[in-house]
Amino acid sequence: MKPSLHLLFVALLLVSCEHDENKRLHDWPEYLGGGDRNIYSPLDQIDTLSVHQLEPAWTYHSGDSGEMECNPLIIEGVLYGLTATKEVMALDGATGNELWRFVPSEDKKILRNRGVAYWNSGDDQRIFTTYREWLYALDAETGEPIPGFGNEGRVSLKSGLDGDVSDKYVVSRTPGTIYKNVIIMPLALSESAGSAPGYIQAFDVVTGELMWKFRTIPFPGEFGHETWPESAYENHIVGGANSWAGMAIDRERGIVYAPTGSAAPDFFGGNRAGKNLFANTLLALDAETGKRIWHYQFVHHDLWDRDLPAPPALSTVIHQGEKVDVVTQTTKTGHLYVFDRATGESLYPIEEIEVPASVIPEESAWPVQRLPAWPEPFSRQTLTEHDINPNSPDRDSLLKVFQAAHKGAFVPLSETPTILFPGCDGGAEWGGTAVDPEGTLYVNSNEMAWIFTLSPSERKEAAERIDLGQKLYKTHCAACHQSDLSGLPQSGYPSLQGIHERMSALEIQSIVKSGQGRMVGFPQLKGREIAAIINFLSGEKSELVENVVPDNLHVPWQFDGYKKFLDSEGNPGIAPPWGTLTAIDIGTGQHRWQQVLGDLPAYENQSIDEPTGTENYGGPLVTAGGVLFIAATKDNRFRAFHKENGELLWEATLPASGFATPSTYMIDGIQYVVIACGGSKLETASGDAYVAFALPDGS
Repeated sequence: MKPSLHLLFVALLLVSCEHDENKRLHDWPEYLGGGDRNIYSPLDQIDTLSVHQLEPAWTYHSGDSGEMECNPLIIEGVLYGLTATKEVMALDGATGNELWRFVPSEDKKILRNRGVAYWNSGDDQRIFTTYREWLYALDAETGEPIPGFGNEGRVSLKSGLDGDVSDKYVVSRTPGTIYKNVIIMPLALSESAGSAPGYIQAFDVVTGELMWKFRTIPFPGEFGHETWPESAYENHIVGGANSWAGMAIDRERGIVYAPTGSAAPDFFGGNRAGKNLFANTLLALDAETGKRIWHYQFVHHDLWDRDLPAPPALSTVIHQGEKVDVVTQTTKTGHLYVFDRATGESLYPIEEIEVPASVIPEESAWPVQRLPAWPEPFSRQTLTEHDINPNSPDRDSLLKVFQAAHKGAFVPLSETPTILFPGCDGGAEWGGTAVDPEGTLYVNSNEMAWIFTLSPSERKEAAERIDLGQKLYKTHCAACHQSDLSGLPQSGYPSLQGIHERMSALEIQSIVKSGQGRMVGFPQLKGREIAAIINFLSGEKSELVENVVPDNLHVPWQFDGYKKFLDSEGNPGIAPPWGTLTAIDIGTGQHRWQQVLGDLPAYENQSIDEPTGTENYGGPLVTAGGVLFIAATKDNRFRAFHKENGELLWEATLPASGFATPSTYMIDGIQYVVIACGGSKLETASGDAYVAFALPDGS
């Protein structure tokens, strides 16, 4: 090649590489921004000086109104997201115009979802989404299922689960993690006895073939098997220990970091004595093979639903003068853990504490638990009588309930009410943490107290005839909808009284089978069992059978339901703030600032000047412009804070609460910030919109 032609080729190559890099920097190509799950963007057109000028650039209405937790992807100008019924849509990122839509089912049910995954090799570009038990591969240009992937474009998420799981509830609500030519999948399962095991599975992105699986409930001969009863793995006597929140990937090291949830059933562990590895654990796995590299268990023998609620985040920080690649994990208890990414060694001391024994004879609570001595928690950890809501008209009644209840981080549940604080939704929740290149981590937190109890299951002898509908309702439904069908509307569980007058039997059957909103489905129930439940709900007498619950799945103590500590007006029983946003220096563990997040007019007539904060779901986004964006709150607001000091710089009212994590991207020189606005949680109005904001004329 002549020198001049060689130089021209090199120049063109450099221009092409620069163009590809610019596209990458301008896109939002993965869930939470990248495989590191740092929810960070290098875009800086919107900065601390210009953010107050933001205005809506476009609004897209999907027509499916209901909860949307989606963090959309934006790739080469196209936005890929999900509607409330888990239909995939592709939009023009500059206008919001719909390009295509994939409808996996005509059964329009609201299904919780957090986004999609993207993979490409040359012209082969694929969007991965899930619906029920199915993982789909779609053509990114057309939205059509790719025939060569699995069976006509889909594979079952039950593929690698041992035993008969045909009747088990198995779905995925969080996007899979891409490593080379595999997608590593999170699972959401039933949390009652007899649930499926929560294995971590990797599928070939081209063929759909199962490439590897990691058993989170180990078999004999596998590491951790001794932390369970000998036969726990058999016939799904125990289940769960699933990585539902999503994972992070270190592609240079080839390590996937997977946080797991609690074992099933959640609140009684008499049939799963032991530490229960790998439940409540951060797993570092070889992404090629699924082999364990290291692990850390946060809660031994979990009895409080203290599953790890968010994907870990990967970053590099300066700690004691040394540069360290770290993985951080937030918890429902409001703590931040920081580990060396390669070894699993904690950067800060972790203390072992003795905890109370269970008063229930069938339970063997683990005698010690562990908590980090540093950094300081980002949520309040204890409550006293002074923390009872001083503005509530029911303060005296709330105080009596508080005084009579057990309190403490690791007090095993019993018939006596136990106050869990932070509650079972955190502390931290699924929205993730934002981390900037300087090593500051930003996390939003709920500050709500919940009240939990257990009750005897009143087991009948095998020969005793029982009412099937009432028995099944008590087993599967009463924890949330109450034994008298009154529900817990303030906690998101509606009353079922008179439901047969509002819904047809077919509609009720569909919801019981498939779930809706916060409720998981019960596909394991047979037709006659669902019919018996419907008969019970309508007050009709259902048929009689014998011994509904198998001996090996019998649970002598039942959980009485998720109940928030609220007053008669539906407001929190504890004093505000009820939501916070905290900035933490990962390298030193120091809190840089903390702000109250959100505001409710609950006590506007009492001249309360300070914001109350609100419960919040969804995470923060931080940018090179020095701005932190977050919706998440119950008050329908989208806010921007100065990342250095927490100063509120801008806010806007959304068409419905944005219980999701925002994304940002650039098209034709204009930076956009987009948020899904589905509302419907926390008794808020439902919505169907994605709203994108930009500066006027992109200036």
